[in-house]
Amino acid sequence: MAMKKETLDQLKIEHGEKFRIADHSARWLPPAAKEATKEQRKLVAEQMLAQSKVELAEAQELLYADGRHSVLILFQAMDAAGKDGTISHVMSGVNPQGCAVTSFKVPSSTEWSHNYLWRYSNALPARGMIGIFNRSYYEEVLVVKVHPELLDKADLPASARHKHIWTHRYEDINNFEQHLARNGTTILKFFLNVSKEEQKARFLERLETPEKNWKFSSGDIVERGYWDDYMGAFEDAINATSTPWAPWYVIPADRKWAMRAAVADIITTTVQGLDLEAPVLPPEEMARLAEAKATLLAEG
Repeated sequence: MAMKKETLDQLKIEHGEKFRIADHSARWLPPAAKEATKEQRKLVAEQMLAQSKVELAEAQELLYADGRHSVLILFQAMDAAGKDGTISHVMSGVNPQGCAVTSFKVPSSTEWSHNYLWRYSNALPARGMIGIFNRSYYEEVLVVKVHPELLDKADLPASARHKHIWTHRYEDINNFEQHLARNGTTILKFFLNVSKEEQKARFLERLETPEKNWKFSSGDIVERGYWDDYMGAFEDAINATSTPWAPWYVIPADRKWAMRAAVADIITTTVQGLDLEAPVLPPEEMARLAEAKATLLAEG
């Protein structure tokens, strides 16, 4: 049921590859899907998602039991790309005790007073856990790059505000992620690539549907006005930080059903590929288990 590895690899940005958003269609589909009808495509995607959820639940249980690895999943996208829905649909089958989702909003005064990675470090998953960042430290080279006036709130020394600040931040992030990877954290980064036309359609749907009005903010329109700046920031960040230890996946997001199936498949395949094994109890503990079983059976 899973996609072929070569298909998933088409969504992965290899280290050193020149990434351009214009080369990645937000409506991309695997070659095999192009021969099917829309209804057939959706059905296959739904079946893939369902199967991935079952397999991910099993893999997550083993991840927790093994206790040596953690998984960090990052989602970045423009507004209305479908981050919340994707997280909800893909992770709905896992044990909530082994998975935590953190959404990062505007930094607090305390967070501004620390280095920009501080608040993200505090939310990293422990060994045996899956951690999901709905937006992440990449905001510091996306939103802050598009709106550099936000740096004023950080009260950085003059020596830290120079023309190389973004290059230095990319280096910081690469080093931070490599440190995590060297200590047992597997990192997956997803850019949900929604088109400007599809974002407009989703904004209009939110405005025209009363029960979805709460999802819309006037700030969404303001940020939409910086679309080209954001696309440039995404390209720069992904080109600078898609590494062997923390790769970026660019997921076509105009079709939600296809997006969710692809994300689920990548996460499931990655967790299944870890060196996981259930713990083996020592002989004395096995003897105690045998004794407990005998006691229960003797109750009649």
